Formats: sequence, C-alpha cells, structure tokens
Amino acid sequence: MSLSFEQKLQNYARLAVQVGLGVKPGQRVLVQAPVDTAPLARAVVREAYAAGASFVDVRWDDDDVQLARFELAPDGTFEQISRWRVDAETETAEAGGAVMAIRATNPNLLGNVDQARVAAYQKAWATYRRPYTAKVMTNRLNWSLISAPVPDWATLMFPDASASQAVEKQWDAIFAAVRADQPDPVAAWQEHLGALKRRRETLTAKQYAALHFQGGDTDLTVGLADGHIWGGGSADTPSGITFTANIPTEEVWTAPHRERVEGVVVSSKPLSYQGVLIDGIRIEFKNGRITAASASRGQDTLLKMIDTDEGSHRLGEVALVPHSSPISRSGLFFYNTLYDENAASHIAIGSAYRFNVEGGIDMSPEDFNAAGGNDSLTHVDWMIGSSEMNVDGLTRDGHREPVMRSGEFVI
Repeated sequence: MSLSFEQKLQNYARLAVQVGLGVKPGQRVLVQAPVDTAPLARAVVREAYAAGASFVDVRWDDDDVQLARFELAPDGTFEQISRWRVDAETETAEAGGAVMAIRATNPNLLGNVDQARVAAYQKAWATYRRPYTAKVMTNRLNWSLISAPVPDWATLMFPDASASQAVEKQWDAIFAAVRADQPDPVAAWQEHLGALKRRRETLTAKQYAALHFQGGDTDLTVGLADGHIWGGGSADTPSGITFTANIPTEEVWTAPHRERVEGVVVSSKPLSYQGVLIDGIRIEFKNGRITAASASRGQDTLLKMIDTDEGSHRLGEVALVPHSSPISRSGLFFYNTLYDENAASHIAIGSAYRFNVEGGIDMSPEDFNAAGGNDSLTHVDWMIGSSEMNVDGLTRDGHREPVMRSGEFVI
C-alpha cells in the first residue's frame, strides 16, 4: 500500500528527530530552516516535542533575502555577519541541546554575483562560527542535516516539469532517498545503520597506510592519518546520545594524512557550492598539498575556496560509497552535496573530523596535525567515484588489497 504525502512527511519528521537527532527528554532543540521548507520544519518541531524536548525554536532563512544583499549591498560590507544566528547554535550546544539544519537552496543562487563578495562573507562567517564548528567536528552535540524541496532547486532538477510538478517530483525523490516512503522508516534506518557500522569496523581494523584511487583520469594515492578511525552512519556524543549527522547517508569515511596525498583527481559529478555550480574539477597534489587546480565551470569560485586558508589546500576527508547506492541508482543529480555525496565516493578539501583520529578529540592542534589531521575554516566534499573507479588499500608492509572494483565494495 502506497503512503499518502502527509504520511511520508510525518515519517520524514519522525526519522529526522529519532534517527537524525536522537532527541532525549529535556533537551532543547534548534531547527534552522528556509521559509520554503516550513511544512517540514513545523512537523519536526512537533516530533521533537513528542520526543520530550523542553524547548524547540526555529531560525528561518530565505534565499531572496540573501541574494538581495549580494546584489545590492555596498562594497566593503560583506565582512559583517548576523552573529545572533551563530550565537543561537552555540547557545543551544552549550545548553546540551540538539541542532537540526534543513539545507535547501537554489544551487545557482549566487552564480551571477561578485564572487569576491561571497568569499569575504563566507570567511567572516566561518571565522566567527569556528567555536561552534569545533563542537560539530568533535561530536560534542547531537546534530543532523536534512533537506526539502524549494521551487528553484526543484525546477533545476526537473527542467521539463512545471514548477508544481517539479516540487512534487523532488519530494518523491527525497522521500525515496531517506526511506520515508517505507511503512516503518525508523526500522529501515536501524537496519541500514547496522550495515554501515559493520563496514566501518572492517576498514578500521585494516589500518591501511593509504588508499589508491584509479579510474577515468583519476590516479590518486591518499595516505591515511595515523591511528585513523572510519566513520559511517550513526555516532555518539560524549553523554551517550546516538545520532545520525546526515540523512540520507550511504558513506563510510576517514581522515587522510595531510602530508601524504599524491597524484591527480578529477570530479565525477558537478559540485554546488555556495550558490555556484562548479564542474570539471581537476586537482593535483604533491606532499599532501594542492599544486594545481582548474574547473571547466566555476573555476574562480573553486580557486577562492581553496585559498580560504592553509588548511584548505589539503584534504580533510576521504569517503567510500558504492556506485549501486540508492541515490546513484535513482539516476538523479540533486545539485546538493547532502545527496550527491551519497551517490559516489568523494574527498573533502579542508578540515578533518577529530573523531576520525584515535584520541583526536583531546589532542592539541599540533598533535592533531602531527598525526595527519587537518584544520581549516572550510570543509567541502566533492565527488570522484564512478562505475569505473577501482580502489586499493595499501598495507603498511607494502602489499596491495582490493577494496572496490568498478565502484563496488569487494571487502
């Protein structure tokens, strides 16, 4: 029996609260949501209270308001940010609360504005937000990202449909990707999370010195951080709350060694970054650092992102995703990293998650770097996997073991 839209929306809100955030009785919750996603945000609020939340607040965002600023505000004003938006996150985290973000925007929103303005704003925002980001990168709070349709995004995904039809099609695609179209999505997610846990534990036990990616024009060796730990699926806060940071999620990932990445890597899918579409990315690494970078589209934005700071010239994540993942099988390109990164193996420029290195959460910055971890104001995932990609694990004694063949796991 097929479910109604209202049933699937309720399923989505319930799994977002129960599986995504893992809300516990007495916790306060902050929901960040674009105004176009209000129906989902309201359902999440009600589910959070049903789970025992003491206080649920919503911070609304709007694409048109953001675009107006970048188009019309005077030069020299883009280092100004609304600190209260970050303070709301920090206050919630420090109170032992949970933070849910509904990430949905027009992927081309800022494609025609001055990218120097965008870069100035993003750096100011990331700098002020850094203390909160540090809590996220160390799982100090239960946090989660989900998404929902907005008209401009939907019509980009489904250009041959009317605006209303595109939104309907996008809802169907999202419900399928997050398993909200199943009668018991929470049970389906628990089974899926169990499979991801087994895979991440297998890879952690291997303790490969490096991974070698080869396929298409990519020939890249990614050394792995000393004492690296693979993540995937759910995680736990220090107080023992289990949460799932990304819904959907199909990946297992760990920390590269910041000084041990060599070779050439080419993107297999476009990247939607801060309202700009970047395609045809080609990057060369030597001794872990980017030595050359180009893109067939959005190159200026790519180069500005890489130049954010020293850490953005290096990698902070390497992730493996089977080509047969549900999102890949859908044949859809979402123009949204939350979805597209779960259709292909990927790497991330910028900061590493501290929990991907044994003891990393409590390490000094110097010790974290010495173990191979990377620190940056940014963390940007982009896709490199495909049905052509082979991945080998290089052992510490010099042997090579197959990990993926033609985009599929063989271990």
